[in-house]
Order: sequence, then structure tokens, then C-alpha cells
Amino acid sequence: MPARRPVRCARGDRGQVALEFVGMVPLILLLVAAVWECVLIGYAFSLAGNAADEAARVGAVHGGGACDAAARRHVGGAWNLGVECGEAGDVYKATVKLNLPVFFPGLDIGIPITGEAGSAKEEED
Repeated sequence: MPARRPVRCARGDRGQVALEFVGMVPLILLLVAAVWECVLIGYAFSLAGNAADEAARVGAVHGGGACDAAARRHVGGAWNLGVECGEAGDVYKATVKLNLPVFFPGLDIGIPITGEAGSAKEEED
């Protein structure tokens, strides 16, 4: 009995790579968007923590108005920002809240990201 030859399609595999590419593009774009969102969330946490730290440092020396201004100076205008400053015993505390961004700062879903910091109160001479 002779060996059977594989049956060949008339068109072969032409266009297979293009079809697979078109099928994978949405998945690749979704992955890129997810990674970008994770980077943006991490940046928001870093920004909130740094702004709270700077605000607490300035507030420990100059008081509440300076605390709020220092926090706003360290966060760009595109972010939805809330600042709370106040004394707690011998420590001056600052809390900075940014809303969780979606794809870029300013577009958010209202979930707060909080940065908190404290600094020992100092008397100005």
C-alpha cells in the first residue's frame, strides 16, 4: 500500500500571520492600557506621599496656610487635590488626598488615594 500524501489546500496558509496579528492587537492594547494604569496609580501614591511630607514639614514651622500651599505646590493642577493640615500634640500632620486617575490625571472615578505625613513642630525665632 503506497504512503498517503497530505492533502494540500488550494490557498495554503496565505494571510495567516495577518489574521493572527489582527486578533492579537486588541489584547496587546488592553495589556498596554492595564500597565499604564498601574504606573499612573503608583505615581499618584508617590505624589500624594511626597506632597504630604513637604506640607507637614512646612506646616510644622509656618502653620496651616503654608501647609496647604506647600502641598499644592508639589502637585500639578490637573490632579483633584484635597489637603488637611493640623496639629496632633507635638506633631504637625498633613493628609493629601488625590482621586484615583483613569488613563490621565483629571479623569477620575472618585476613589481617594491618601498620603499622610507628620513632622515635629518647630518654633520660628
